[in-house]
Amino acid sequence: MKAYRNIPLVTLFGIITISIYCLFTMVSWAFYPESFAPWTNYLSRLGNFDYSPFGAFFYNWGCILTGIILIPFFISMAIWWSEKRIQMYTLILGQIIGLASAIALVMIGIYSEDSGSPHMTASSTFFIINFVTLIVLSIGLILHNEFPKLVGVLGIGVSLSSLLLEFVVGGPITEWYTVFASLTYVGFLAFATYCFCKSKSNPTS
Repeated sequence: MKAYRNIPLVTLFGIITISIYCLFTMVSWAFYPESFAPWTNYLSRLGNFDYSPFGAFFYNWGCILTGIILIPFFISMAIWWSEKRIQMYTLILGQIIGLASAIALVMIGIYSEDSGSPHMTASSTFFIINFVTLIVLSIGLILHNEFPKLVGVLGIGVSLSSLLLEFVVGGPITEWYTVFASLTYVGFLAFATYCFCKSKSNPTS
């Protein structure tokens, strides 16, 4: 995969993904007219026009744009394909599932919380697919000889810990943890890819 100004596409789109979601979420939160906290409110409440007529635009557009940027992010993960068939096929499967999760995130933004059933379907679909994406993608990356194994283990850990929290704690805090832990993993993937490409471009350093 080509890089833009020596920055791998995975790294570039990873940074944009994290920046857009966090920025739009924070702006939407700033415009929320009532008290709002991770332990009492789901993130999607920020996109509910019944509760926050103006701020909801920011959150919903944040989800849409983040989902759109995740599409090239997952596609550019092809940089981690190797000649090992099991590794490449597992990673490709993870990429495909990741693309489905990106589309589901876009749907969350299109069908805001106040839309009722369509939003619940989009939200449930996203979190289920996100769970599978983290595991399959991480396994595919771990199977790559040059990928840092701890980063791959982190992805699996985020997925399994999110599931555990859902059963043990549940509620809004689990959703917040899952979303921001997943974004943190995106950050680690972006950094690992940058280091990988840098080592390839400077093999003697």
